[in-house]
Amino acid sequence: MAKNKFYVVWKGRTTGIFNSWEECKAQVDGFEGAQYKGFPTEPAAQAAFRTNYWKAVSSAPKTASLVSALPEGAAKPVWESIAVDAACSGNPGKMEYRGVETSTGRELFRLGPFEQGTNNVGEFLAIVHGLAFLKKQHSPLPLYSDSVNAIAWLKAKKCKTKLEQTTKNNELFGLIARAEAWLQLNSYTTTVLKWHTSAWGEIPADFGRK
Repeated sequence: MAKNKFYVVWKGRTTGIFNSWEECKAQVDGFEGAQYKGFPTEPAAQAAFRTNYWKAVSSAPKTASLVSALPEGAAKPVWESIAVDAACSGNPGKMEYRGVETSTGRELFRLGPFEQGTNNVGEFLAIVHGLAFLKKQHSPLPLYSDSVNAIAWLKAKKCKTKLEQTTKNNELFGLIARAEAWLQLNSYTTTVLKWHTSAWGEIPADFGRK
């Protein structure tokens, strides 16, 4: 996927369109409830800025060839669901994850940033957090993730990361242990689905930093 070159900030210290992640980060880093997303072209960023954040993060391309190429039943998302995603600055680096309502983008939970994490670890933790969240709410909604690795780790009930534990990421490894223990001790009925980014655009929980 092409790297985003333009970033829209709907809610931050200063709103508008920025030409680099560094400029965007200065507006949103540490700003509570910040709303932002990256785009590969300036026209796409301008069009998104003219609408609102939730429409921008939930929008999907209407390309018929992409939709028809998907497996049967995957032509469009199940909008009554939740979506999870993670973001990591560096590999390893500062990592955070969150879950949102797929249809509206409303944030349901968000954790981090954690030191010396990876995107895959964040994706795994986001799924397990989402499963625990839905079980606590007695919710029948399915859960979307765009991470093949994290979904595979979920099935194995094991975070198969090669990340080394250090004094800086002890807290993160504590969360990994808790997530693995939760999977071992709990059953769940939530359907975990793969988000088809190529057809639907970025997952609504995306942090907009790619």
